[in-house]
Amino acid sequence: MAINNKLILIILIGLFLFLAVDAIADLSSEGAVQVARFSEMNLDGWENKSFEGETQYSIKREEQNSYLYASSMQSASALYKKIKVNIHETPYLNWRWRVDKALSELNEKDKSGDDYAARIYVVFKTGYTPLSAKALNYVWSSNDISDTHWPNAYTKKEIMIPLRSNQDKTHTWQHEKVNIKEDLMKYFNKMPKHIDGVAIMTDTDNSKGVAGASYGDIYFSSD
Repeated sequence: MAINNKLILIILIGLFLFLAVDAIADLSSEGAVQVARFSEMNLDGWENKSFEGETQYSIKREEQNSYLYASSMQSASALYKKIKVNIHETPYLNWRWRVDKALSELNEKDKSGDDYAARIYVVFKTGYTPLSAKALNYVWSSNDISDTHWPNAYTKKEIMIPLRSNQDKTHTWQHEKVNIKEDLMKYFNKMPKHIDGVAIMTDTDNSKGVAGASYGDIYFSSD
């Protein structure tokens, strides 16, 4: 993939954020903001962008459970959603995910290894142009994740934060809860009132590999 295409997701989301009508997410009675309701077979508000080939995203059902399944074969495309969430009211991002087919170990700090079986972006604006968008990128690494974070191989606008690795079992759901407010300050030294979008991506274009991952519901919570 050309370098411009590795930058384009953040730029694209940034442009989408600036052109779309602002919609501030409402708190539910439980103090949560729903981002994805895949368990309800719902893809409302999610946009698809292909960069190299196309990762296949589809809702699947397993017994009583519905979820988003992503299958990538030497491809890279993302689902993204514009949603403005007040991270001072609901700083915690929650989701569950699993890797069904893992990638072999890659040098993820190099452009040739910038592929992940599963990742979730949290995008925020730092200025008044699409190029001002930056992102926290929570990833399922193919390595042992001895490093806690690193800049994306293509752009410093994106920080890679490994939560899981190939040491975790495949076909096993993992539950995540991260403090977005703290991570924005820690990795970008920024404290915006809102985040502005969320994206999901399973990609294998650089490694020319094959990967499969599943994503459950995604939501922000106050605690």
